[in-house]
Amino acid sequence: MTAMLLADLAKSIGAKLEGNGNVSVTKVAPFELAEQGDLTFTTHAKYLSKLPDCNASILIASPKMDLSGFDGDILFHENPYLAYAKAVQLLYPEPQQAHEIHASAVISDNVTLGKDVRIGANVVIEDGVVLGDRVSIGANSVIGLNSQLDDDVRLMPNVTIYHGVTIGKRTRIHSGVVIGADGFGYAPDNGVWNKIPQVGGVRVGDDVEIGANTTIDRGALTDTIIGNGVILDNQIQIGHNVVVGDHTAMAGAVAVGGSAIIGKHCQIGGGAGIAGHINIVDNVIIMGMGMVTGSVKKPGLYSSGTGLSDTSIWRRNAVRFNQLDDLFKSVRELKKLIQLKDK
Repeated sequence: MTAMLLADLAKSIGAKLEGNGNVSVTKVAPFELAEQGDLTFTTHAKYLSKLPDCNASILIASPKMDLSGFDGDILFHENPYLAYAKAVQLLYPEPQQAHEIHASAVISDNVTLGKDVRIGANVVIEDGVVLGDRVSIGANSVIGLNSQLDDDVRLMPNVTIYHGVTIGKRTRIHSGVVIGADGFGYAPDNGVWNKIPQVGGVRVGDDVEIGANTTIDRGALTDTIIGNGVILDNQIQIGHNVVVGDHTAMAGAVAVGGSAIIGKHCQIGGGAGIAGHINIVDNVIIMGMGMVTGSVKKPGLYSSGTGLSDTSIWRRNAVRFNQLDDLFKSVRELKKLIQLKDK
């Protein structure tokens, strides 16, 4: 943790301070667990009734809220959640590796290293790799032939980057991620699967974050593309030749089939499945566990499947679902009979 004067913190996060700017801020805590000296935040009016019981010394909140029940210092911000995020970034700077190349690292002769590169223990870097300035490579990571990592990229321990992968500036990649493995491409021949060599690469844009154990396959002929500012949660599968537009977010366990194209500023809920070879336009939100089997041509909020219910009710509904086609046919016949009778 890093201590900051409240006045300096307010200026750094773009908040308006109401209170004592000389207070030292060191710790952020949840609203209901905050103690004396802590900084907390609220984004919902439902917490206003609990303000008298909040023990935090500093509160981030919207200027539209009535905070008369709070007697501490206040940081007003139009987007309290964003202000909280920026405050945490400042007060809890991420630990950094030492500016060194560990003696156990194996680095090929034909590698280009930028300034202030950090390379951890047992890292393997193959021929033709280019690392930009201030790149940090965690222990036991592997970077394959001719891959390029731009300035300020950070790989956590145990990341595998295959050959021919390009990673943009300030991208963060968490442990267990594999980028550039072969896509799932096979040609059937009389019951036998013949492997199709995957000769494309992977291009990851600037300011991307890729969660632990996520996998991004290389393209079959052209590259798989992850746009700028994309955030991918843990354990996501991105198939070969997928294109993910700028600033799209995916929650955990999403699976995207090969050659799907996902637009910009989309949000994909956890556990969703996206079929291959479909297009999703910009600004689409897909709820968790959604199954996308066809292209989505209009922005909006989409859902599929059924929510949780009592098992006995769910079983009856499942049976009835299988009877829908017969029911539809019956209703259609009844409609015809009614129309004939009316004539």
